[in-house]
Amino acid sequence: MTDITEIKRRRTFAIIAHPDAGKTSLTEKLLLFGGQIQVAGAVKSNKIKKTATSDWMEIEKQRGISVTTSVMEFDYHDYKINILDTPGHQDFAEDTYRTLTAVDSVIIVVDGAKGVETQTRKLMEVCRMRNTPVIIFVNKLDREGKDPFDLLDELEEELMIKVRPLSWPIEQGPRFKGVYNIYEEQLNLYQPSKQVVTEKVEVDIHTEELDSRIGKTLADKLRGDLELIEGVYSDFDENTYLAGECAPVFFGSALNNFGVQELLDCFVEIAPSPRPIQAEEREVEPNEAKFTGFIFKITANIDPNHRSCVAFCKVCSGKFVRNAPYLHVRHGKTMRFSSPTQFMAQRKTTIDEAFAATLLVCRIMEVLKLATR
Repeated sequence: MTDITEIKRRRTFAIIAHPDAGKTSLTEKLLLFGGQIQVAGAVKSNKIKKTATSDWMEIEKQRGISVTTSVMEFDYHDYKINILDTPGHQDFAEDTYRTLTAVDSVIIVVDGAKGVETQTRKLMEVCRMRNTPVIIFVNKLDREGKDPFDLLDELEEELMIKVRPLSWPIEQGPRFKGVYNIYEEQLNLYQPSKQVVTEKVEVDIHTEELDSRIGKTLADKLRGDLELIEGVYSDFDENTYLAGECAPVFFGSALNNFGVQELLDCFVEIAPSPRPIQAEEREVEPNEAKFTGFIFKITANIDPNHRSCVAFCKVCSGKFVRNAPYLHVRHGKTMRFSSPTQFMAQRKTTIDEAFAATLLVCRIMEVLKLATR
């Protein structure tokens, strides 16, 4: 596989939201589809004893919130996906702000009952400053919430971005029947399951088959809603999404594993591969042969067995090779990384090579040795 092909198949994104909107639950289901875990954990649950993969620190397990950004990666179809599950609480917002400098796109999770909340607005401002492409996932449709059209109006007004629904809910709460996938033109019928994938049904909405699936009353309402959507909202344009001017909207329930695969399938198709990085001197293209990277986060005591600091580095261009000599720009000296690793939440793996958009973790001690020479 060529270096260009490796770059094109990579997707690096962050999941952001206000606390308790369902970021970590969505991350768990994405890892389930990626084959990294066999059973999805839960942030707070009396029935599921397995804790969330990304909330692996003891304080996160005790408090039921994300305290630090977790980096995870998996393969999905022909794509290499890097997820960064960020803290939602404002006390740990600085961690999230730094993380947003290292991603190429973002998924915003919004609680269907509460709508846009304070921290979501602040994080969206950061995305807007960097023209980061955004996809919105309206979560918790299995509970009573706001009218979907009212939610779309609120998203446009509060987040100051145009929206375009690519799926549409059929009722909500106890009456929730599923969603119609506008992007794939398929009907997804709801069956609550935290581990099982809901089966898709190909159905022409203009036929009586839709009436037999969800009932004539709901079928007529769905047809009317879809007609209104086509009349009010412009057709989805991938270029406006990539420019950060329009946000596709999906509906579902992350906890019950509904609407997540539809979101992931669309995301890998339209989300950007590694984008150019603006440095102080120039713009760095991901397909440049020369290796470049930048440190976006430093964490201490991530491993209780080794009280050391590690630096999170995003590869911006070229190909990183373990133990190869690299120039430290600020010190003007050459250095080598003997133990570069990739994280899967808590689990670490030493890697020998990496391409653009890969997130490396290096020991700070290697950098300090260089600085003291």
